[in-house]
Amino acid sequence: MRIVVTSIFVDDQDKALDFYTRVLGFEPRQDVPAGGARWLTVGAPGEEGGVELLLEPAGHPAVVPFTQALVADGIPFTSFAVDSVQDEYERLLDLGVEFTQPPTQMGPMTTAVFSDTVGNLIQIAGSNG
Repeated sequence: MRIVVTSIFVDDQDKALDFYTRVLGFEPRQDVPAGGARWLTVGAPGEEGGVELLLEPAGHPAVVPFTQALVADGIPFTSFAVDSVQDEYERLLDLGVEFTQPPTQMGPMTTAVFSDTVGNLIQIAGSNG
């Protein structure tokens, strides 16, 4: 068994696609009409056939209260690995990304948390070595 697709709820698929590709650097994978929305996925550059992130519309009634509660409590919806949290933090700051937590050492890891502009907090993490 392996993970093929995981999802994140977004309040605007077009805005999410722009942010996740232009700002974060993911590559578009699938863009298929699905009712009033799209099956819209991105993946890590150079990892064709790897795990895809579904930019899922936040249309279900439970989604908005759930994601708002996570944001209000400062809890990231998901986490992405980076080689250097400090370097990625500085790169994203230069692109206007808003962080709720600057790089912070937590045991053997360093993490930082930012807003993805479409309703979520996202954590980046990397080892301190």
